[in-house]
Amino acid sequence: MQAVTLRLLKRSAILFLGIGVVYLAVWEFFPFFDNQANWFIALLATYIFTAYFFIPLLLRGFRLFYTPKHLPTYCTTPDGFASDPINIGVIGTRKQIMTAMKKAGWHTADKKTLKSMIKVGRSILTRRHYHNAPFSSLYLFGRKQDFGFQKPFGGSPTLRHHVRFWACHLDGPEDFHQDVAFWERFHRTNKDQSKRQLWVGAASRDVGIMPIRHNAQLTHMIDPDTDAERDLIVEDLRNSHSVAKTITERAHEGLHLTNRALGGVLRADGKIRICILK
Repeated sequence: MQAVTLRLLKRSAILFLGIGVVYLAVWEFFPFFDNQANWFIALLATYIFTAYFFIPLLLRGFRLFYTPKHLPTYCTTPDGFASDPINIGVIGTRKQIMTAMKKAGWHTADKKTLKSMIKVGRSILTRRHYHNAPFSSLYLFGRKQDFGFQKPFGGSPTLRHHVRFWACHLDGPEDFHQDVAFWERFHRTNKDQSKRQLWVGAASRDVGIMPIRHNAQLTHMIDPDTDAERDLIVEDLRNSHSVAKTITERAHEGLHLTNRALGGVLRADGKIRICILK
């Protein structure tokens, strides 16, 4: 009964927050921009301001007072919402994993800069793949990914296989040390990235573009079957003859997560496949 009451309170709070955001957008933001330009520009400016500035600022302010309790088996968005399951691990040095993934046909993601974002826009307009397109930041152990890789498929730049990796070590916020300890049972960690260590990753596949359910920003829709993406990377590494041994461990009993993209869900069988590089 207490859980049901708490869930109703949370949903009511989200409903009233949504009503408040719509009210401000229609009765405050749009009239302000409409006084400065024509209705189309005003509508576009209202959307950009509300979706990309006002709502994220509101949510991140909320997260200062409410920290979600989540398993260390999935990463989160900057706003604290559940995102891709952690489903793969690699043991090796930073240089070894970079070399192995390149040999397996995967491309390193560029950092998000003005130049790289212009390239993203150009790739969408020309419908050509940008093989090193930057990733959005997702968080595990209290920090964003150390690096990521991707491999395009199909004819659209919105279609790609991709994976983010985090070094598993205690060189981070103390609040997340228990999360590191969860993964440490698979391999002793080491903050020196020139030495062999465990890297944990979240592998998934982008299959289109959809709005984010809580702020209407545009984002990638992810294929629900994250296990297939994990297995693809393992096979690519094996076929490139970079793997000495592969082990499969059960990290949890499986996940069924509501993806932040509208209408999206993510499934994971609870297993993590760990590749020990040669």
